[in-house]
Amino acid sequence: MTQRSYALIAALMAALSRPAFSAEAQTSSPILQRLDQNKDSAVSRDEILAARAKLFARLDINGDGAIDEDETERLRDTIMDHAMAMQALLGNQMHRLDTSGDGNVSADEFRARTPLFDLADRDGDEKLSDGEFLVIRGILFNH
Repeated sequence: MTQRSYALIAALMAALSRPAFSAEAQTSSPILQRLDQNKDSAVSRDEILAARAKLFARLDINGDGAIDEDETERLRDTIMDHAMAMQALLGNQMHRLDTSGDGNVSADEFRARTPLFDLADRDGDEKLSDGEFLVIRGILFNH
C-alpha cells in the first residue's frame, strides 16, 4: 500500500468522525461528496457501510480479514511521516515568507507572497480557472 493510500485512509477516517457530519460539512465537503455514491446530496447508511468496507480492505494490508498490530503500526508510521513532511514544508514556507530575516512573518510579508497562486496562474490573468486551481489542489494534497 502506498503512502498516498494511507493519506487517503487518514482523510477518510477524519471525514467519518462526528464533527464531519455537521450541516455545513454535508454541503461543502469533497470527502462527503465522494461518499455520496448515488449523488443524491445525502450520505446513506449503506454508503457509509460501503466506505467502511473499502477502508477496512485498505487497512487489512495482508488480506487476512483482520487489522493486526503490524498493519496499525504501518499506518501510524505513514501518518507520522506525512506529518513530519508537512511540518518541514511549513517551516520552509515560513522562512521564505520572512523576507526581512528577523525570524518573524509580519502581516505585510504574509500578504505579499502568493507562491501557489502565482504558480497556478499559468496565463497570468490574476485569476484561477478550474484547471489552474487543480494545480494548487494537486500540490497540496497529492504529495
